[in-house]
Amino acid sequence: MPTRLEFYFDYLSPYAYLAWLRLPSIMGSREVELEPKPTLFAGLLNHWGQLGPAEIKPKKQHVFCDCARFAKLHELPFAAPQFHPFRPLLALRVSLAAVQAGCAEPVIDAIFKAGWAKGFDLASETVIGEALRHAGVDGQALLASAQSPEIKHSLRDHTAAATALGVFGVPTIRVKDRSFWGLDQLPYVALFLDDKDPLDAIDVDTISPQGEAASRLG
Repeated sequence: MPTRLEFYFDYLSPYAYLAWLRLPSIMGSREVELEPKPTLFAGLLNHWGQLGPAEIKPKKQHVFCDCARFAKLHELPFAAPQFHPFRPLLALRVSLAAVQAGCAEPVIDAIFKAGWAKGFDLASETVIGEALRHAGVDGQALLASAQSPEIKHSLRDHTAAATALGVFGVPTIRVKDRSFWGLDQLPYVALFLDDKDPLDAIDVDTISPQGEAASRLG
């Protein structure tokens, strides 16, 4: 049986885009089944009480430079969407509808590339519709499904389920009961899939603090 690899993502994240492009190199010849998990990043932030990188101006600039550097080194297309941050709800709902319809991978790939490779506005229904056309799927059906109460509720449920598992950011990859957050964790995912994760030889309790001696006000 193939190992299930859960990919939690939001189109807001350039790291999620780059991780998506790099996933095939991790999956490779390994027996892995990809399970995309559209997740509302804002919901994660609200749950855990965090600010997103785009809400901290110098951090936003750092993230874009970091991603541009990574993309250049790995010869990947990279261009910021027309607006950032933007409202990703329609793109996420369409993707969730595509998961349910069994056509998730080409849809997610097309939407990611429309924003982060071509620089289009990923909050635009026109842009998303064109991306679906390029993906060769029934765009009208997916867009209609994305407006249904069932899909809207399902996205909220997916996000709540992610927080229940301890997911706090995107991209997050879960394999079995282990989570890997961030683009830089992909090599560790590969090690884990090969039963070579160094963490397996470490008693995490022995490297964890015994408690807290300070807290930040506010």
